[in-house]
Amino acid sequence: MKATTIGIDLAKEVFQVHGVDEHGKRLFNKQLNRSQIVPIFHPT
Repeated sequence: MKATTIGIDLAKEVFQVHGVDEHGKRLFNKQLNRSQIVPIFHPT
């Protein structure tokens, strides 16, 4: 499945990221630090 909506709770050091599909089903919910956030949106 592909995430159609991604939400980010911004904080100074830790971010909470969640994604849902077109039906509103949660696909992921991750807690990430600053160094982990960029690879989520720009995978190599």
